Amino acid sequence: MFQSKIAGIGYYVPKNVYTNTDLTRFMDTSDEWIQERTGIKERRYADRIGETTTTMGVAAAKIAIERANIKNEDVDFIIFATLSPDYYFPGCAVLLQREMGMKEIGALDIRNQCSGFIYALSIADQFVKTGMYKNVLVVGAEKHSFALDFSTRGRAVSVIFGDGAGAVVVQPTTDSSHGILSTHLHSDGAEAEKLAMYYPGASSGIWLDSMPDWPDQELGGLLMTKEMLEDGTAFPYMDGQAVFKKAVVKFPEVIHEALLKNNLTTEDIDLLVPHQANLRISQFIQKTLGLRDDQVFNNIQKYGNTTAASIPIALCEAWEAGKIKEGDLICLAAFGAGFTWGSALIRW
Repeated sequence: MFQSKIAGIGYYVPKNVYTNTDLTRFMDTSDEWIQERTGIKERRYADRIGETTTTMGVAAAKIAIERANIKNEDVDFIIFATLSPDYYFPGCAVLLQREMGMKEIGALDIRNQCSGFIYALSIADQFVKTGMYKNVLVVGAEKHSFALDFSTRGRAVSVIFGDGAGAVVVQPTTDSSHGILSTHLHSDGAEAEKLAMYYPGASSGIWLDSMPDWPDQELGGLLMTKEMLEDGTAFPYMDGQAVFKKAVVKFPEVIHEALLKNNLTTEDIDLLVPHQANLRISQFIQKTLGLRDDQVFNNIQKYGNTTAASIPIALCEAWEAGKIKEGDLICLAAFGAGFTWGSALIRW
């Protein structure tokens, strides 16, 4: 068995900056209201036309590949995590493969929302450790801005999210003291509807009298109606209190799980890079674990919640700022819709 390591990392965020004050043009809100609840000051939105989840993923991937000192043709597997794909199908992984002119390699899409990057990194880790692949490209990218409810009704969700992408290249290493030490994945679907986008989906179809009869079955629905747009059911739904209560329990739990697995403690952590869900959640976790300010990296203030992209964006930004050095113990942790959650412990 090999050990796996992150050999290259990159990120991309759109040029369009939207401050909290900018959002007051569309909804009844304020900079104070948003910062008090989320810690967010601004976020990035992709261009409406021409800039997609895939193109942002490509931009981040190019940087990661260059920093790994490899070429596009050296990549032998792609894992793409997103909740906002360009198409309902096919997934973004094959679109990235096409855009980057890569070989006819395997391409996998991950639909674990905020935990997507941790899940993708764990899969890449297993592929590399077993010797199946040597250069796995892991991408997390999101274009939330095209599907949010920019009205007062939808503000509790819409003010939180932003667009962007991050990527890493995972390679084998013979240095057992460095690299990805372990990953830990969990889920609990009991409260799946507490954070969800119900449409499109076969279980949420709308039955119309004008549709033909189907023998022995109902017609499932990718049907969008004017009523769905008007009543808000076409947009993402979140029970913020339910998410917060679960997150502040599972975040510390899965971090401790990773530390225990490797006979380490919170004092050994050089930098915790949590999924950027809400600054209040990150601060609660920091306090619960007894971590210093310099042991936790947050950038949600600038980018909002970019779900699957948030950890690789934050990880890359921290590395570029010199906050991650060789030999540092880095802990990644995420919690999101599903509910799903996970952690990864890395010796840089």
